Amino acid sequence: MTEVFVGIGSNVEPEKHIRSALIELAGSFGVLRLSPVYRNRPVGFDGEDFLNMVVAFDSDLSADDVVKELGRIEDANGRTRGEAKFSSRTLDLDLLLYGDKTLRSGSHDIPRDEITRYAFVLRPLSDLAGDQCHPVSGKSYRQLWSEFDGDARGLMPVPLPLVE
Repeated sequence: MTEVFVGIGSNVEPEKHIRSALIELAGSFGVLRLSPVYRNRPVGFDGEDFLNMVVAFDSDLSADDVVKELGRIEDANGRTRGEAKFSSRTLDLDLLLYGDKTLRSGSHDIPRDEITRYAFVLRPLSDLAGDQCHPVSGKSYRQLWSEFDGDARGLMPVPLPLVE
């Protein structure tokens, strides 16, 4: 089994789509470990605020198969393909980490570079796995967060009740 970390984001009916994603992820992968949820402004475009979080689970699927399942869950939640990189999303599921592997392929790079670039990825990852180390830098996610020099303004923890 490999420990997998996935970033979740939505700014189109985000509470609904994140709840749906958590249900689908648990159905596909079993027990989930959840970070807090954060509200943040969109990056690279004007739009509604995003809700973001990170989940972890153990899987015996390959990284490619995990990515395929994440795509299926996004599609089930109305994700439109071919949209601009920086745009509104019903659901965005990104494979951040696959164990301590570094993988480079046409469809994904592991660890995902957004981990060290965006507060909305690093902060929830540091909350969930603060003592674990980034497979490239060797620094813990807690240390990376303490050294983060990006824009963390507007990153606010918010409650997300899992049932309505």
